[in-house]
Amino acid sequence: MKILQLNTVYKVSSPGRIVYELNEIIEKNGYIGNVGYGRGDWNGKNLFKIGNKSDFYLHALGTRLFDKHGLKSKRATKDFVNFIDNLDIDIFHLHNIHGYYINYPILFNYLMEKDRPVIWTFHDCWPFTGHCAYYDFVGCKKWQKFCFNCPQKRRYPESILFDNSENNFLLKKKYFTELKDLTIVTPSVWLAKEVKKSFFSDNDVSIIYNGIDLDLFKVKKSFFRDKRELRDKFIILGVANIWNKRKGFEFFLELSKIIKKDEIIVLFGLNKKQLKKLPNNIIGIEKTYNLELLVDVYNSSDVFINPTLEDNFPSTNIESLACGTPVVTFKSGGSPESVNEETGIVVERGNIKELYNAIKIVKRNGKGYYIKSCRNRAVKLFNKNDNYYKYIRLYKKKHENRFHKKFI
Repeated sequence: MKILQLNTVYKVSSPGRIVYELNEIIEKNGYIGNVGYGRGDWNGKNLFKIGNKSDFYLHALGTRLFDKHGLKSKRATKDFVNFIDNLDIDIFHLHNIHGYYINYPILFNYLMEKDRPVIWTFHDCWPFTGHCAYYDFVGCKKWQKFCFNCPQKRRYPESILFDNSENNFLLKKKYFTELKDLTIVTPSVWLAKEVKKSFFSDNDVSIIYNGIDLDLFKVKKSFFRDKRELRDKFIILGVANIWNKRKGFEFFLELSKIIKKDEIIVLFGLNKKQLKKLPNNIIGIEKTYNLELLVDVYNSSDVFINPTLEDNFPSTNIESLACGTPVVTFKSGGSPESVNEETGIVVERGNIKELYNAIKIVKRNGKGYYIKSCRNRAVKLFNKNDNYYKYIRLYKKKHENRFHKKFI
C-alpha cells in the first residue's frame, strides 16, 4: 500500500512533526510512505517539495492583495500532481493545504479523477470557512451557512485589500464536498462538532487525538531551575511555536503585574523583539527546536499555563502532562479536552483573575500532587504510537473497502 501525506511543512511545528512521525510508522508497518510539503528544505526518501520561493511569494502576494489563498501556485501544483501520478498512490492523506504552497482546485480535480480514498486531518477550521483558520475570538458563525464580509480579513491568511470570503466559501464547498470517499479526522471532539455544523456535515468524521513521544517527553531530573538560579521560585511556564495575541502572550504580561515575589514566569519560543520587551519577572527563551531543552523546562516548572483564545488541540498541553506538570488552560476550542480534575484546571477564556486563582490552587496543592496523574493521563490517551496506529487501521480499512467495492 502506498500512502501520500500532504502538509505545509515537514518535521517542524505540530502538524509537521505528526506527518514525520506518522510516516515513520507507515514505513515500519511495511507500507510505502510519501510526503509532499510546501515550505522548508528536507532531503530524504520519498519527500517531495512543492514549488519554490518564487511560487511562495507570488501566492502570498495573491493572498495579501486579493484574498485568494489556495488559488495560486498553479504551475507548482500541476507539476506536483503530474509527478505523483506515476507513483500510483493508494491512500491520499491531507493535513494543512493552506500556507501559500498549493492550488486546491487543481489538487481536488486530480483527487476526483483518481477516485482513491482520501483522509483529511483538520488541524484548524480553514477547510470550512471563507477565509480564517479560527473564528472563536470574534464569535463569528457565518461559516455555518455562508461566509461574506469577513470580520477577520486582516488575520491569517491576511488580505490587505479585497475580501474574497464569499467566493472562497463557495469554491471550498464545491471542491471539498465532491470527493466520493473522504474521511475527515479531527484531533479534538470540539472540532468534530464544529465540522458537523459546516458544509461537511454529511462526511464521516473520526477523532484521533494528537500523540507525542513519551520516551522524549517524560518525568525526569531537570537542570533548568539550577542553571537559572530559580531553586526557590514557583515557575509558571508558557510555551508556543509562535507567540501572538491568539496564543495569549498579553495574558502573561498581565500576570507578571500580579504574581508574588517567589513566583516567576518562563516563556519558551519568543522572538528577539518580544525578548526585549519582557519585565524582570518573566524569563524569555528564544524559539528553538531543541526538544531536550524544552523537556527540561517542562520538568523544572510547577505549572503550565495555556491562555489560548482559540485552538484545536494544543500539543503543548499533552507535552506538559507527559512531563508531570499540571495544566491550566482557558476554555477555548479543544484545549480543555487534554485535562481532567486530577491533572489541571480549566478557566473561562480571557479571565485573568480566574487564571491566577487557578495558579494559586496548583501552588497550594504542590506539583507532587499532580505528577503521577498527569503522566498516567498522557500514557493512556496521548501515546503517539497508539494514536498513529489508529491511522494505520484507518488506512487498511479504506484500502480494503476500495478493493471490495471493485469486485461486487
